[in-house]
Amino acid sequence: MIGLIVGGILLVIILFIVFAYNNLVALRLKVDNGFAQIDVQLKRRFDLIPNLIETVKGYAKHEKTVFESVTKARTSFLNAKTVEEKNDAGNMLTGALKSIFAVAENYPQLRASENFKELQSELSDTESKISYARQFYNDMVQDYNTQIAVFPNSLLAGMFGFQGKTFFGANEEERKAVKVQF
Repeated sequence: MIGLIVGGILLVIILFIVFAYNNLVALRLKVDNGFAQIDVQLKRRFDLIPNLIETVKGYAKHEKTVFESVTKARTSFLNAKTVEEKNDAGNMLTGALKSIFAVAENYPQLRASENFKELQSELSDTESKISYARQFYNDMVQDYNTQIAVFPNSLLAGMFGFQGKTFFGANEEERKAVKVQF
C-alpha cells in the first residue's frame, strides 16, 4: 500500500517535471520563432533599401552623407548577432531611412515618381510588420521569462539551463518627445 502511494507521488512529480519542461521548451521555441519573424521583416526592409537608394540617387546626387549613413546602418545590421545588436542596428537603419525621406522632401519630382511612391509604400508596410513582429516577440519573451521565473518552474529552468531572453526596446533617441514646429 505504501509502495503504491510512493509510486503515485513519484509518478505525479515525474509528470509535472515532464509537463513543465515541455512547456518551457515550447515557450522558448515561440520566442525563437518571434525573433525569426523580426529577422524576416528586417530582411525585407533591407532588400528594399538599395532600390530606394538608387531611386533617390538619381534625383539627389550630392546627398552623399545620407547614402553613406544608410550603407553603414545596413552593414551594422548584417554584422549584428544578438537581439541587442539587431535592435541597435535596426534603430540606426530607421534613422537613416528618415534621412532619405527628408532628402526626398526637397525633390518634388522624386516624391511624384511612381517608383519612389511604391517603394515608400512597401517600406511603410514593412515597418508596420516589423512593429507587429517586435510586439509579438516581446509578448513571447514576457511569457517565457515569467514561466522560468515562477516557482517551481524556476527550479527546473535552472537545472535544465533555461535562460531569460532580452526584449526588443526603443533606444534613448526614440524615447524623446517629438518636437513639432510650425
